[in-house]
Order: sequence, then C-alpha cells, then structure tokens
Amino acid sequence: IPGMSVIRKGGTDGDPVFRGMAASRLNILIDGEQILGGCGMRMDPPTAYVFPDTFDKVSLIKGPQSVRHGPGGSAGTVLFERKPTYFREPGAEFKAAVTGASFNRYDTYVDAKAGTPLGYVQAQATEAASGDYEDGDGTQVNSAYRRRSLSAAVGWTPDEHTRLELSAIESRAKAAYADRSMDGSKFDRSNVGLKFEKTHMSGVLNAVEAQVYYNYVDHVMDNYTLRQFVPSMMMPNPMTSNPDRETTGGRVAVTLRPDDVHKIVLGVDQQTNIHTLRKSGMGGDLVTPYTTQPRMEDARFHNLGLFGEVTHVLSDEQRVVAGLRQDQWEARDRRATVSSGMMSLGANPTAGQTRDDSLHSGFLRYEHDLGEHTQSYIGLGYTERAPDYWELFNKETQTGISAFDSVKPEKTTQLDIGVTHQQGPWDTFASAYLSQAQDYVLIQSNVLKPSGMGTRPATIARNVDARTWGAEVGAHYKVTPQWTALGSLAYVNGQNRTDDRALGQIPPLEARLGLNWQRGAWSAGSLLRLVASQHRYAVNEGNIVGQDLGRTGGFGIASLHGGYAWSKTVKLSAGIDNLFDKTYAEAISRGGANVSGYDTTFRINEPGRTAWLKVQVALD
Repeated sequence: IPGMSVIRKGGTDGDPVFRGMAASRLNILIDGEQILGGCGMRMDPPTAYVFPDTFDKVSLIKGPQSVRHGPGGSAGTVLFERKPTYFREPGAEFKAAVTGASFNRYDTYVDAKAGTPLGYVQAQATEAASGDYEDGDGTQVNSAYRRRSLSAAVGWTPDEHTRLELSAIESRAKAAYADRSMDGSKFDRSNVGLKFEKTHMSGVLNAVEAQVYYNYVDHVMDNYTLRQFVPSMMMPNPMTSNPDRETTGGRVAVTLRPDDVHKIVLGVDQQTNIHTLRKSGMGGDLVTPYTTQPRMEDARFHNLGLFGEVTHVLSDEQRVVAGLRQDQWEARDRRATVSSGMMSLGANPTAGQTRDDSLHSGFLRYEHDLGEHTQSYIGLGYTERAPDYWELFNKETQTGISAFDSVKPEKTTQLDIGVTHQQGPWDTFASAYLSQAQDYVLIQSNVLKPSGMGTRPATIARNVDARTWGAEVGAHYKVTPQWTALGSLAYVNGQNRTDDRALGQIPPLEARLGLNWQRGAWSAGSLLRLVASQHRYAVNEGNIVGQDLGRTGGFGIASLHGGYAWSKTVKLSAGIDNLFDKTYAEAISRGGANVSGYDTTFRINEPGRTAWLKVQVALD
C-alpha cells in the first residue's frame, strides 16, 4: 500500500507505519478485536500475533474518516477480516500452502472447513520460521524466529444472513532481535470470541452485529535463551522480564434504514485491559528465577465509546457521510516504583493515581461520482487520542520519573481528498492530506538527567504541536491483454512546530514501478522500489517504537517473480527479492545493538538476496 512502511527490529513483527504515524495512531483490528501487546519496548506489536494467511481481506481506512472501529486512529485503521461462512448445501473446503526461502525460512498453513446450511466448523493451523538472515554484504543479523498458531470456529447459520460464531485461537512464538539487549523467548496468545451478525432485515432495522472477546498475551524477554549471554554493567546476570496483558471487550451496533436516502449506524464498544509484570530477582534468573516472583499489576485501562455514522444520499452521484464518537477513558497507575529497563529509579510519585478524560471524534465527508468511472471525495476529520501504555507508563518527563500525570491527550484535525478512476485499461487513484496535531506525543531518547554525582540517559514523553502533509498516487495500465504496467508514489512531510524542526520517524519519498505478464496458466512480474534519501530528521526524536538516528541515503531494490497454475487446485510460484543483493536499511529502522557473535550495524539492515518457492493447494 503506498504510504505504508515498517520499522525493522529483527526478522519478524515489525511495527507498521502509515503516513509517518505508528503504534496507537494506527488502529489494527483483528476480526473486530484489538490486540494490545505486553512488552514495554514494543517487542510484540499487534503484528506479532497476526498470521496473514488465515484472513480473507485486509482493508485500510485512511485518516480519521470513520468512528466505528474504536478510539484514536488518527493516521488510519487497518482491518484484518475473515469473510462470513455459509454453505448452501453440505460440503467442505480445504486450502494449504508451503513456502520455502533463503536463510532456512519456511511458511506453512492449512485451512479446512465443512458445513451444511445450518452451520459450519473450521480449523486453521500455521507455522512460520526462519534462521538469521544476511544483508547484502553477507553480514548476519540476529533475526531468527518461529511462530505457530491454531484456531477453530463453530458457527450456527439458520439462514444465509444470520450467523452466530464461537471461535478460539492459541498462538506461540519466539524471536531474536538485533536492536536491543534482549530477545523474545515467548509470545503466547490465547483468545476466545463470540460474534453474532444478522443482515438484510426488512423494515427500519436493517442489520444487527454484536461481539464479545477475551484476549490474553503472555510475553517473556531475556538475554540468554536465544543469544550467548555476555555480562555487562547494566545486566551482569542472566535476566528475564515477563509482562502480560489481559484484554476483554465487546461491541454492539445496529444499522437503520429509515428511508431510501439514509443509512444510520449506531453503536457502543467497550474495552478493559490489565497489564502486569514480573522480573528476575536479585542475582538474576540463576539465583532468583522470574517464575518465583509474584506478578505485580502496574496499569489498568478502561474505555467506553458511543458512536454513530450517517450516510445521506443527495443524488445518484453525490453522498454525504458524517460520524460522531465520544469515549470515556480511564487509566490507573498501579506502580509502587518506577524502573528504566532493569534499573530501579525509586518510588513512583504517581502511585495510585487515576486519570480520566472524555474524548471526542468526528468527521464529515462529501463523495461525488464524476461520471460512471470516476469517484472523488473530500473529508474533514477530528480525533482525540488518549496516551497509550508506552507513553504513560514506560516513559519519563524532562523533570520527573513518571509521565503518567503529565502527557496530554493528542488532538488531530485532518483534511483528506482523493479521486479514483477505472476505465478501459486504466485503474488509477490519487489522495492527499493535511494534518494538524495539537499536543502530539513526542518521544525523545538519550535525554541526560541528573543521577547521583553524574547524569544518566532517559527516554521522555512530551507534548508538541505538529503538522504533516503528503500524498499518494498510483496507477495500473493494461498495455496489452498479457502485459500490465503499474506505478505508485508516496510522500509525507512532518514538522515539529513547537521546536521548529523536522518531525522524527518520517519515511522519505518512495516510488514503485512494476511490469506484470500473464498468459494462460503462466505469469511473471517485476518490481522496482525506489526510495529517496531522507535529509529531514530529528536525531533521538520519534515515537514509542523508535527515534531518528540521522540522515539516510537513497536506494533502489529490484525483485522478480513468476508462477504456473496447473489447475484451479494447484499453483506454483517463485521469486527473488532484492535481486542485486543490495545492502540497505529503511530510514525509520531501529539502531543496531551489540549482540555477541554478530557484527553491529548502525541501523538494522534489510535482508539481502532472497529466493523463495511457494506451492498452493485449494479444494472445494
């Protein structure tokens, strides 16, 4: 997707960035549920628990142009969704795929479902693993991982438009990281969800949807399981940190159609999450293992939201869509002491405090079809985002050791415009935006603070005013029945208006050019990714995921792929990514850490030349 980037940390679960905005500014929902990781250093963003092959659709809502998918989402909302299942007659479906690639990487998944008009059962299993990859210079990166998941669902479908589904998911993973002094030796997730949907109802009440869910994440990070332990001043012993997070939530929404020109969606959603932490005791894991320590709750959040969206049809070519949302947000500081990494900073000055805010969001969008093949829109959105766990509980301020009572909610106003055109051989789009953020939560690292007779580096959170603007354009052009050319361009500019300098962690200008060919069962394609240098940066400033390291040079990456479909049942595809074995790193990637047995690089370099082969099977 043009405008989408990833902050590289290791071999898996990078943090996605859209238009220069990351973390809780970009809502990620998995079948309507929000997953919140436990790691205070963002080892486990939502992508750590997403297995893409198990979903049917991934959608992106650009900007604050919807209020139906939870609070915040100033940059946008990503929806991972599975399509509803209904069997018109008894039957079964089966899908599976196996991928092998360089660096001992493999990915597998199996998806099987069976049912009758009255209901269905479904089971999915995935496994993905890789060894350490190498960059273009042959330098090995601490990046090996292994991920597994197993999910099951049973559904009742009394008719085609009614579904009651009970689902459960278990996933396990471990991953090495090149950007820090610890690895993730455990990423466990357990989930249970219940969902009800009824659509195509007659009368004013057109649809009803409801869901409740329970999600538990148990995460372990240590400095000895996945790497050679080397004593240091900060960590003289084998150490472990074991955070977890328990999230419960629910949502109810109804769709009303009072007449032919109005569609109204009204709803309420709720979420409560509790974060706890335990660590190795005195002397480290060999003397006082973390498993012998009690879990201590450090944070508790609660959010209750009311929302409504209205679509008003002005004519066959024109529509107005508007929405309002109000959230009642509350956070409690349960920490008795404050720590920075493994170092205790002393008693918590905000222990026992509670914060609450009424947060407001809304948007107004005008849509106009400029003929049969062209659609345009212009929308103005406003959203207030409460500070998240990482901004409140894992950061300091310039003058104190707790940011809990200091960081203000972020207020974003954004103008979005766009147009799409599909006609004949052309499929094109263009979008642009201008965003103004008041009390933008800026994260600044390596801030020197007094400590004893000297100083120590700290990472602080502070509010600034910021502005971003940019655009994305893209086109597909069918040159001949067999050949298709494609291209896209994305740019974002960020400005810290309080300090009158560039906003941190903004990706540079990026272009993509491709040429695809297909004839019968055969297909092939190429992709050239061109990224400009980034000369606008703010060293040590950014977001909760990472901070700028300095200027970056531009680069170009070429990739090839091809495939052959024996039938509708079996398909073989293969490719080479980074064809010319280029050594490069993204401007927003994390800095390299000193990991025993590995060369330290300034940034985490991307993988070098990577060959892959994939076999897909589908039966129905």
